[in-house]
Amino acid sequence: MSVAARVNPKDFFTAEEWAPLAEHSSWKGLALVAHCWAVIGLATLMGLIWPVTIPLAVMIIGARQLGLGILQHDAAHGALHRDPGVNEWVAEWLCSGGVVRYRKYHLQHHKFAQQTEDPDLVLSAPFPITRQSFRRKIVRDLTGQTWFKQRFGLLQYNLKNRAKGAPVLPILGAEIVRQRRFLVTNAFAIAGFGVAGMLLGRNWWWGWFALWLLPRATWFQMVTRLRNIAEHALVAKDEPDPLRHARTTKANLIERALIAPYYVNYHCEHHMFMHLPCYQLPRAHQLLGKKGVLARMEIAPSYPAMLRLAAPA
Repeated sequence: MSVAARVNPKDFFTAEEWAPLAEHSSWKGLALVAHCWAVIGLATLMGLIWPVTIPLAVMIIGARQLGLGILQHDAAHGALHRDPGVNEWVAEWLCSGGVVRYRKYHLQHHKFAQQTEDPDLVLSAPFPITRQSFRRKIVRDLTGQTWFKQRFGLLQYNLKNRAKGAPVLPILGAEIVRQRRFLVTNAFAIAGFGVAGMLLGRNWWWGWFALWLLPRATWFQMVTRLRNIAEHALVAKDEPDPLRHARTTKANLIERALIAPYYVNYHCEHHMFMHLPCYQLPRAHQLLGKKGVLARMEIAPSYPAMLRLAAPA
């Protein structure tokens, strides 16, 4: 087994520089979680009051759904809150949930980044791909096909096989719990939108479908794909240099709002110093620039530029 090479922070930062970077705040992570839900809430209200804005709301909410996953990712590294108990509770109930299972998987990705044993290697290995193939993937994302396959693919496979008399795959207890939680949560949410609408004299029963499920099934799927491509596509397999195991992608204001929230674009810095909270990554990037390190790192000038390399014409 080939473990990925590691970076020693002392090789890049003085003790005075590293100490404030590595400190985990008791409020900054919580403020990001609150910000994420506030943006989702305001975009939802915008879509409910002015249905013509629903396409924009879908993009905003879908990006913040990714944001909840990014903040859960911080919690998986113990960086969302300095108190471990608070860190776990917030990740489980206010972010994406399933943090313990996700941590076990994700730390394997860091341990074997871009090596043969990396469980995420399958996401980056196919690149570059043709522009036509990339477009088909985006169409599947934006039409909900990717989400449906992820959510109900195993059930659909088993139903088809059962109809043909073919063997079916076992459904594990964790999957049953996941589907049950999905159905119960959505039933309560649909009821909540209906009751809120009735209290305000509005017909809002459709709100959950249009302003949570639709973003989750479409825009969230696409930006998750774009994020995965930007982070590791075209990075060499078995890359020995730990400064090139992942890619940082420069992002403008629109990209940060709709594609790469909460500093997720600083992915090279994250792999170099994986326990830094996400809000410290821009400062780490700035310091590395002053020390002339950025030239050695894997950095893309923008998301469109990266995608043109990953899916050339």
